Amino acid sequence: MSSDAIDSETIIVREDETFDEPTVAAYLHEHLEGAAGAMEVRQFGGGHANLTYLLRFAGEGEPREFVLRRPPLGPVAKGAHDMKREFEALSRLWRVFEPAPRAFLFCDDLDVIGAEFLVMERRHGVVIRSVVPPVFGGGTDAAANRKISEVVIDTLADFHEVDPVAVGLEFLGRPDGFLQRQVQGWGDRYERAKTNDHVGPADLVRWLEANLPESLPATLLHNDWKLDNMAVAEHDPGRCVAVYDWDMCTVGDPLCDLGTVLCSWRDQADTGEGVPGAMPWGDGFLIAEEGARRYCERRGIDPALVPYYRVFGIFKMGVVIQQIYVRYHRGQTQDERFKVMEPLAIALFERALQLRP
Repeated sequence: MSSDAIDSETIIVREDETFDEPTVAAYLHEHLEGAAGAMEVRQFGGGHANLTYLLRFAGEGEPREFVLRRPPLGPVAKGAHDMKREFEALSRLWRVFEPAPRAFLFCDDLDVIGAEFLVMERRHGVVIRSVVPPVFGGGTDAAANRKISEVVIDTLADFHEVDPVAVGLEFLGRPDGFLQRQVQGWGDRYERAKTNDHVGPADLVRWLEANLPESLPATLLHNDWKLDNMAVAEHDPGRCVAVYDWDMCTVGDPLCDLGTVLCSWRDQADTGEGVPGAMPWGDGFLIAEEGARRYCERRGIDPALVPYYRVFGIFKMGVVIQQIYVRYHRGQTQDERFKVMEPLAIALFERALQLRP
């Protein structure tokens, strides 16, 4: 791959997110097969939490590429940005779930980079964020748009069919009482990250606790499933080639993942630009009701169960965004993208309140 191709997907490492490259290179030369020769480092500029870098080793013959992931700078919420959990998932999942990149190495020696980190394989594909790229019609190709929204649902349904026991990942979670702990845990995270007196989150937690449904049989959960955590094939937006960000992977109620997906999707009542989130809008895209129905048909689930989980998914995403903003608010990161996150979190909380059945 040429340097131009690398530069099209990555950026120069942000000044406040650099690390001691000679120390990391020396460590990987010793512990990672294929990490030979000079090491070039670039940063993947997308994403808002964990820091992700492209490592390119010159070696002999064809250069080798790897991806290094570490938590964000500064203090992080308990249980969040868990690199060991992500490594445990990706060191096994790749055998049975093709979109999962293979993880090769986990390092808990804080002297190397200042935090735990993992190294995994590089997957090549197109990550679609808020705008459909020109290669897929720029949002004007209804057939491509439909494929983009369908692949998010279909890949999730496929993932939920993976047997946690068969792949050796049942230890990642405690299914009994999972949903109740999730509601309480995300409420606690908000309290630790709040920067204003908005009452919506507390109202949502009370409603979620009072209306707690009986959970479905447990499956593996990704816990942050959305379009921009996936990559699709360059010439086929209907084929997923990678799913990223596995640091919250666990075992529990599968509809929690569906709620996360639907939190950024337009529904039948939306007439304008849609809701805050990663899913683009336009002719051909599934609306939330259609996406929920497609998932439920794939897995034999009653769609009437979904609205609760959509409210929870929106609430959870609001808390995630608030956690991102509070790091900027406290001066723990200088990334100016985070400056506008607080209003987005508030908008999500207000939408969740509106969508309560």
